[in-house]
Amino acid sequence: MHPRPSRRSALRTGGLLAAGALLPQLPAGQAYAATSHTGAATDYTGAWRAVPGILDRIRPPAFPRRSFRITDHGAVGDGRTMNTAAFRAAIAACHRAGGGRVVVPEGRFLTGAIQLRSRVNLHVTAGATIAFSPDPRDFLPVVLTRWEGTECYNYSPFIYAYGARDVAVTGPGILDGQARLGPWESWYRDSGPQGADQKLLREMGSTGAPVARRVFGDGHYLRPKMVQFYRCRNVLVSDLTIVDPPMWTVHPVLSSNVTVRGVTVDSTLYNTDGCDPECCSDVLITDCRFNTNDDCVAVKSGRDEDGHRVGVPSRNIVVRDCQFSGRWGGMTVGSEMSGGVRDIFAENCEINPPNFPGRYPVKHALYVKANKKRGGFIDGVHIRNFTGQDVERDIAFVTTAYNGGEDGTLPVSVRNIHMDRMAIDGAQTVLRLVGLDTDHLRGVHLSRSAFTGILNPDSIAYTDDLTFRRVIVNGQEVPPRPHP
Repeated sequence: MHPRPSRRSALRTGGLLAAGALLPQLPAGQAYAATSHTGAATDYTGAWRAVPGILDRIRPPAFPRRSFRITDHGAVGDGRTMNTAAFRAAIAACHRAGGGRVVVPEGRFLTGAIQLRSRVNLHVTAGATIAFSPDPRDFLPVVLTRWEGTECYNYSPFIYAYGARDVAVTGPGILDGQARLGPWESWYRDSGPQGADQKLLREMGSTGAPVARRVFGDGHYLRPKMVQFYRCRNVLVSDLTIVDPPMWTVHPVLSSNVTVRGVTVDSTLYNTDGCDPECCSDVLITDCRFNTNDDCVAVKSGRDEDGHRVGVPSRNIVVRDCQFSGRWGGMTVGSEMSGGVRDIFAENCEINPPNFPGRYPVKHALYVKANKKRGGFIDGVHIRNFTGQDVERDIAFVTTAYNGGEDGTLPVSVRNIHMDRMAIDGAQTVLRLVGLDTDHLRGVHLSRSAFTGILNPDSIAYTDDLTFRRVIVNGQEVPPRPHP
């Protein structure tokens, strides 16, 4: 589809300016509700009409004006003293009083698992760091959690809440997972012991073993998550810097009315996604920066048969004004999506920003991954006003054959993928679309976008209703319907 660019036309210098200049203009008289970070007008028409209603429903929790300092409960911020009991006591006192803020003052506070309760805001002040123990035993007893989309009992996430309402972790302080000081990396590297437990858990999920029997933790090797809210309502994570998590960083599960705002994630171990809303509804992820060793934002809904058993889709999720520097996808859906995903909106985000360089360039600005082993559906992924540079592989990679999963037997449906007003300089291809002969991709639409420095033609397989409207690649307009 695309002409191969010359060295001159690659526009490696000033590529974003060139792409912005080529963006097709909207018709005069169009009404707009906002303006993006690129200066492009932002409208709420078509599928985007749903967004104002979603945002109206998402209200960060409010807390009583009471404060409980962890140092009043015995905490010592010297970086050596274990403060697990002090955190527990302060949280319990706050909860008994009807809620408020548990305040972490300046200092470095070493701790094991922190379990939050309703009406509690764990507030990490400027100059304060919560440093998590490198000893897995400090994250026992096991709790009900999800591990790569399958329910089980495992080591507690470093910060965990179950069944809570009105719960928060707020900054401007730091959460330090200290993951490289512990054994977590050795569990998965070089065919480490995590693989056997991973296989066992997947078998338990596939065969329908009761969740109460899926007990891991001590003597097992499934890494815990960093921050997890499980079956919670009215959740806020804001204004924090989170570094070195052992696995996924912010992981709300089966939760609603979730706000993740102003968070910076800097992760180094593998599988350290930035934010993974799973089986969640009414979620806002805004003004965040992700430098990850995996996907930046990944919407999920359970894995394989266990995901179908729970059967709760992720829906009504808005991502906006974020910066993505991660090893795989910027905006991602899947691959754990067996419970279904619908109505995902992402806008005004930047890929590989020069003012926030990551260790790895993003491989795909949009990454949608599903397969027939997972089954399930993805219906309605809408992204617009993305800018960026130096995407390692494809601007958008949408596949129903993720990780060799075309040999599965479960029906999978991926449809209604919309990309609008994209301006990105540098990638191997614009589109890589991989449907299956049994399960076609349906309804992929790219509009009002400009790309420079694209090295190869698109790769399209088993895709129905693919359209281009006012799309410019390497200075040339793409025919409106090259693949009828």
